[in-house]
Amino acid sequence: MGKTGNLKDLNAPEKLIHILSLVSVLAIIFIFVFVGIKAWPVIRASGAGLVATAGFDKQVSEAFFAPAEAPVYTFGLLGLIAGTLFTTGLSLLAAAVLGIGAAIAIAELAPKPVASALGAVVRLLASIPSVVFGLVGIIVVVPAVEQAFVTTELQIEYLKYFQITGRSLLASVLVLTFMIVPMVISLSIDALRAVPGSLRETGYAFGMSRFRVIWKIVLPSARSGILAGMILAFGRGIGEAIAVSMVCGGIGNIPDLSMGFVSLLTPVLTLSAAIINKSEAMGAYAVESALFACGALLLLIGAALSIGARLIENRLKRSMGDAD
Repeated sequence: MGKTGNLKDLNAPEKLIHILSLVSVLAIIFIFVFVGIKAWPVIRASGAGLVATAGFDKQVSEAFFAPAEAPVYTFGLLGLIAGTLFTTGLSLLAAAVLGIGAAIAIAELAPKPVASALGAVVRLLASIPSVVFGLVGIIVVVPAVEQAFVTTELQIEYLKYFQITGRSLLASVLVLTFMIVPMVISLSIDALRAVPGSLRETGYAFGMSRFRVIWKIVLPSARSGILAGMILAFGRGIGEAIAVSMVCGGIGNIPDLSMGFVSLLTPVLTLSAAIINKSEAMGAYAVESALFACGALLLLIGAALSIGARLIENRLKRSMGDAD
């Protein structure tokens, strides 16, 4: 009887874990279904044009003022998708260079007391609310961009395309970079420190310099963890709304790379920032459905990132196994 009771006690935590896992799965399914239902009117009316056409700002205005008997459900999110990809992609590129370099310096080169202090600073930066980054962006980044790059002649030259101010793609990239770089640094440090010391000692035994050990042994061994950090940072960047909405310019333009550096001064609008910026127009059901369509795209991108991360991780593990 006592043994049976003990077995039941041991199975209780396992059952609880199964129940909580099931609740989590059901919650995720509910979120996808709820957002999909809310977004369906716009998805059905727009079709493939939802992701292939632009003009979201004008369409929101038209849908908001449309009469009740003739609602407007046709929207194009291409400008928002382009703004999201440009902003997040460039930020991730900058964060990768800064983050991996800083992680190597902290995990491999810095003395332990200095590394501990720097690690604490990185964790502190990662915990700062996004609205604080947005405030810094408005107060510091936007004026700095405007003072450094925006001239009256440039504004006049490109006035037929858009109004050039400090609120731009460049300001969004700078703010978002400093938001996601602590995550890249922190996860890269963990990945570098997880590499067995025996691998480093083997490299030194063969006469390799410290730099070559880091470059040829440590980084390849830690690449799966570093890549996971990059994917998580990319996911956070895509979903960031508050800080980006404060500095991006709030217009769904598609940056024209043929303009050169001026394309970085283009005012843009991301999918997540659009939900914030256009929320005052949600009194119109069509606009509400369009914003839920933005949310549905963000959910799909997040799911794709998660699946892609798992596939890449499995591929890296197989390649490392083959190498062994």
